[in-house]
Amino acid sequence: MGDLGWVAYPKNGWEEIGEVDEDYAPIHTYQVCRVMEQNQNNWLHTNWILTEGAQRVFIELKFTLRDCNSLPGGVGTCKETFNMYYYETNGDEEEIEDGEMRDGTGMTEEEDRLMKESRYIKIDTIAADESFTELDLGDRVMKLNTEVRDLGPLTRKGFYLAFQDLGACIALVSVRVFYKRCPFLVKSLAEFPDTIPGSEASQLVEVVGHCVNNSLPLYEPPRMHCSTEGEWLVPIGKCVCQPGFEEINGSCKVCKMGFYRSLLDSLACSKCPPHSVARQTGATSCSCEDGYYKIDSDPPNMACTRPPSAPRNAISNVNETSVFLEWSVPMETGGRKDVRYNILCRRVLPDGRGLEECGPNVRFLPRRVALSNTSVMVADLQSHTNYSFLLEAVNGVSELAKDHAKQYVSLNVTTNQAGIVVRKGHTEKSSIALSWAEPDRPNGIILEYEIKYFEKEQDSSYTIIKSKETEMVVEGLKPSSVYIFQVRARTSAGYGAFSRRFEFQTSPYCEYITATSERTQALIVAVAITLALVLLAVVAGFLLSGRRCGYSKAKQDPEEEKMHFHNGHIKFPGVRTYIDPLTYEDPNQAVHEFAQEIDVSFISIERIIGAGEFGEVCSGPLRLPGKREIQVAIKTLKAGYTEQQRRDFLWEASIMGQFNHPNIIRLEGVVTKSKPVMIITEYMENGSLDTFLKKNDGQFTVIQLVGMLRGIASGMRYLSDMGYVHRDLAARNILVNSNLVCKVSDFGLSRVLEDDPEAAYTTRGGKIPIRWTAPEAIAYRKFTSASDVWSYGIVMWEVMSYGERPYWEMSNQDVIKAIEESYRLPGPMDCPEALYHLMMDCWQRERSNRPKFDEIVCLLDKLIRNPSSLKKLVNSSHRWDLWVCFFCLFTVGEWLDSIKMGRYTELFMEGGYSSLETVAQMTSEDLRRVGVNLAGHQKKIITNIQEMRVHMNSTNSTVNI
Repeated sequence: MGDLGWVAYPKNGWEEIGEVDEDYAPIHTYQVCRVMEQNQNNWLHTNWILTEGAQRVFIELKFTLRDCNSLPGGVGTCKETFNMYYYETNGDEEEIEDGEMRDGTGMTEEEDRLMKESRYIKIDTIAADESFTELDLGDRVMKLNTEVRDLGPLTRKGFYLAFQDLGACIALVSVRVFYKRCPFLVKSLAEFPDTIPGSEASQLVEVVGHCVNNSLPLYEPPRMHCSTEGEWLVPIGKCVCQPGFEEINGSCKVCKMGFYRSLLDSLACSKCPPHSVARQTGATSCSCEDGYYKIDSDPPNMACTRPPSAPRNAISNVNETSVFLEWSVPMETGGRKDVRYNILCRRVLPDGRGLEECGPNVRFLPRRVALSNTSVMVADLQSHTNYSFLLEAVNGVSELAKDHAKQYVSLNVTTNQAGIVVRKGHTEKSSIALSWAEPDRPNGIILEYEIKYFEKEQDSSYTIIKSKETEMVVEGLKPSSVYIFQVRARTSAGYGAFSRRFEFQTSPYCEYITATSERTQALIVAVAITLALVLLAVVAGFLLSGRRCGYSKAKQDPEEEKMHFHNGHIKFPGVRTYIDPLTYEDPNQAVHEFAQEIDVSFISIERIIGAGEFGEVCSGPLRLPGKREIQVAIKTLKAGYTEQQRRDFLWEASIMGQFNHPNIIRLEGVVTKSKPVMIITEYMENGSLDTFLKKNDGQFTVIQLVGMLRGIASGMRYLSDMGYVHRDLAARNILVNSNLVCKVSDFGLSRVLEDDPEAAYTTRGGKIPIRWTAPEAIAYRKFTSASDVWSYGIVMWEVMSYGERPYWEMSNQDVIKAIEESYRLPGPMDCPEALYHLMMDCWQRERSNRPKFDEIVCLLDKLIRNPSSLKKLVNSSHRWDLWVCFFCLFTVGEWLDSIKMGRYTELFMEGGYSSLETVAQMTSEDLRRVGVNLAGHQKKIITNIQEMRVHMNSTNSTVNI
């Protein structure tokens, strides 16, 4: 209420006046009202105002202003506005410098004032919302105006305000200068200090909170953002009580005895699980009672367990030299579900001399140790021999229970007379050598043996062959297939009983190649030597025949009868080689040679199932005379075609007609003698593989997916063996039938290889499917079976990601550049590591380093036979090494689409999460706030956010593609 001491110029301008308001309370005002005079320029300067670190301040003015119309006549100049200015300075030091400069230059007071005012920057022109009149003065009504202006950004320690009157009647009642700040706050166990906002109106100042009261950051330190309005906004992260403590009423309290808390994700202390105890406060885990145990993989809330008791109710069933053992689960499993069984087999020595362990020739089916089921077949025992079997039950903690006495159940068994025992000899991809011994006591002289065999699981269809010897080679078998063999003997009294079943497997394709490579090399050397000798004999004969007169025609080599010529190509019996239809002078000849002509009356078109490059694709029944009716797919050539279009259309049929493999689409025939021209193929009920996978996302087991990949690789192996390159291998060009059998189709881009398997076909233009094509094929248009292997790796990725688009929404140029920089597609979610390694092998830059299709088939066969090898999933870093480098190419919507959560895109946008940087900071609470309420969806999104967060923090530089 005292004298403010503000500076006014001229001195008869602004005046500091003490008066009372309408409530008769004393107030101080600065007033000016020189409206009767011309050319007014009255300035009022405040004292120096300290900013206290604020970069933006607010100025609130309260004032009254008289209506010019209410003034008496003869007014010189009347205004209803005034101006407000400011001038930044660091304080007294600058004032002293100004004074010295003025004294040194001999400035007048007027010149000094003008120089100072020239430094002031205008804030605004202030106008009154309400002005008062003389009547208001009489009634003592104060029409007070309030105006607020903001000032910033400020960079110095303080500033002056100035008010300029150009001829108004004003009274300044209040000048309030203030700044806003976000106050000290404790939220989610984190404290945030007083914070002054930034200088820009839209700027948010990020503040890292400090965890208090025995708490720790959950994943990352908590953060809040201070707005220019002094409000805390956008909380990210939080603190949670450290293990051994729980949050109660906003603070962390220590866990009581008998309770524990080990994970940051759980909120409250939990009671120790059964058979465990916490003997002190603040426990992070509970220790097991005596006689009870835990393994490292057991979750903290799982009870302590102990080894199981012995199996119960063990029985045996003897069949010649085989014993079938069966038992019941133990009475006490120890509280665990991972009970397994071990078998100890011992043979009783003659004359009671003790026991010895069964040798390695004894077979246990399915195995001897770690049995999950309660039965086992023990085969290949000795006949008329006593055996003792001990059955033991174990679980996950049996190894830890050193003091726990093992408990067995014992069985004593005596084997019977042995039947015929069949043994396997040398195996190849299509044959198995068998041998057996005569029965010990046959009923008469053995006249012959009968061998019965069939493919496993197909005993309704079997083959019987006969032999007079005790060995033979069974041929005509499938590679990498399991067959069942049984043998029986015939005497003059008739046939005896078949032996028990023996399972033997033919060699996989690749093992056959390896096993025969040495024999092949030896054969090549022998052939080379033979040819050299023959050539030497021919030359010698020629020299000798030169001494005779006349010419004697040699007899035709009988081997020449095995050699055939086909359209200029030499073909050998048993060797199938693809013939390019383009080598025919008349392409129609190739069509008629490789494709069967079908009368149009045998076909009925029932419905349209799609559209192709040349016309519609339909389906319907095919009724060929003497054959059962089958459903087929029908490609039609649209009307108005040119002769060239007709040739191009039928060209694919002349290719397909040369193939005969269960994993290659089968050509039934063509219709060329009537219109429309048609290509008839087998009907694949489930359509293209990419569409089929998208419709059934997540519906198949890993084994089913690997089985699909095995079928595709088998078909490609067949094409490669024929010297054929597909060039457009992709999931869209794989068809699926009702039994999930995958077949390679669409040979529109295909070309033949030369005789040299490493030779490449060079195209003369045309479109190339960039995302599926090997680098050398893109750069040089060189296509080989190795480039098909690259494409097969992309197909593997499509299958394991359920039809995801390779490289997502990247442009073709980005894809080419990324591949050149050695980036590869990341492993799909839940993809087995073994499969991803195979993909990476297919994507080797050097084509000679890529596996062959026969090797791929072999590897997939091994994975299918050993499902446990598929349990280890690809490390998430494989996905992120590439994902992080593509980070700048993703939007939030594209990221959500990539994890099958695209339905939440709009909710994320509305919630302010418009960039991946902000998404990476989201918590489960944030997800619920934006509207993701399903627990499964929250878990999936949070898992991916955690991976994103880890790799964003570990990446110090941005990789630009």
